[in-house]
Amino acid sequence: MVSVTSSEASRNRSKKVCVIGAGPSGLVSARELRKEGHKVVVMEQNNDVGGQWLYQPNVEEEDPLGSSVTMNGALKVHSSIYSSLRLTSPREIMGYSDFPFLAKKGRDMRRFPGHKELWLYLKDFSETFGVREMIRFNVRVEFVGEEDKNEDVRRWIVRSREKLSGKITEEIFDAVVVATGHYSHPRLPSIKGMDSWKRKQVHSHVYRVPDPFRDEVVVVVGNSMSGQDISIELVEVAKEVHLSSKSLDITSGLSKVISKHSNLHLQPQIECLKDDGRVIFVDGSWVVADTILYCTGYSYKFPFLESKGRVKVDDDRVCPLFEHTFPPSLSPSLSFVGIPRKLIGFPFFEAQAKWIAQVLSGKLSLPSSDQMLQSVADFYRSRDLAGVPKHNTHDIADFTYCDKYADYVGFPHLEEWRKLLCLSALNNSQENLETYRDSWDDHELLQEAMQSSHFTNLNC
Repeated sequence: MVSVTSSEASRNRSKKVCVIGAGPSGLVSARELRKEGHKVVVMEQNNDVGGQWLYQPNVEEEDPLGSSVTMNGALKVHSSIYSSLRLTSPREIMGYSDFPFLAKKGRDMRRFPGHKELWLYLKDFSETFGVREMIRFNVRVEFVGEEDKNEDVRRWIVRSREKLSGKITEEIFDAVVVATGHYSHPRLPSIKGMDSWKRKQVHSHVYRVPDPFRDEVVVVVGNSMSGQDISIELVEVAKEVHLSSKSLDITSGLSKVISKHSNLHLQPQIECLKDDGRVIFVDGSWVVADTILYCTGYSYKFPFLESKGRVKVDDDRVCPLFEHTFPPSLSPSLSFVGIPRKLIGFPFFEAQAKWIAQVLSGKLSLPSSDQMLQSVADFYRSRDLAGVPKHNTHDIADFTYCDKYADYVGFPHLEEWRKLLCLSALNNSQENLETYRDSWDDHELLQEAMQSSHFTNLNC
């Protein structure tokens, strides 16, 4: 038996870790990794923290459909935030466990504030916890791959480029945490005639303000929250807005909006596009459109990652990932934070970050690779049996799962008030789409939240 001194053991537990991205998942990952004793470098391609929430108003250099990738597969514009965007969830449920998202005087104090307020919250978080000092800004990661050495310990080559100087740096890390977000690379439908349609086609990734669509006939494809929000904004300037939806069974909230605006029309899915500008819908009806605006979501892409086929994106299923976090054959030295969608994000990302940090330090351990692969296979089978399309693999929409995940690391379960406030906002949006952000009836729940330890034990 080889004896190990406490100082050697401490060194072995401390890893040099690269976190890619300084958005909500990357910032909390950096904090938790350092808290666990790791040496952390965060690489962020933009000039400030925030990730998706760092608003980028200038999109002229980006292809309208988001296909103008650079040589290494990166987009020119990362953020998909539009100017008028407001949160769809109340601020009370969104904060990290020990850093509530408080309303501050002189800032946007609304319960459902605009995007800038959330960006300022993330700036406050990074400064309060000293995360900013770990970040290299204006640095784009171009390559991540295993170090080619026959050693028992897996290490990673990370090659990055400084955007301003073009200087390329290559470094070795013990572990890499991918926290690059999932709202940047447009997911587009396949529509007959789409490639040859001569008029304007735009993905919401590059939508910022309604003015360019003034007096136009616009077809908005996709009845998502962003599709609805943008349609409501466009009716004020466009000649006509036609919202094309997979289902014509819509919420009463959207129905109220359509009945209120004579130039807003609900349409079924698109059958095909014609060279003369016609958009033909599956029921045979058609309109001549000036612009088609695709609010059809986003795809997962990791153009910098060379995993030798051990991590793939198959129709937006990032696979295989144990609990949406660890690729079994490369864990724990490679991990992902922020893959899941349709959940209360910040607390979940925090639980992910804690788990990764403690597995890397040896405080916690993962199941065997075979056990993790079996767990992943069982999960995929359950999704298939439930009729969940592959591209919705990472859509959680389940508080029970969030609590089960928290148990891996002893992280507190979501508070009941947090769950109920989330559901209350969702139900209100379905009934009162135009007004739910400014008019609500969850005052008792809000009072319960504000009296909870999340808000009363302020150590920040």
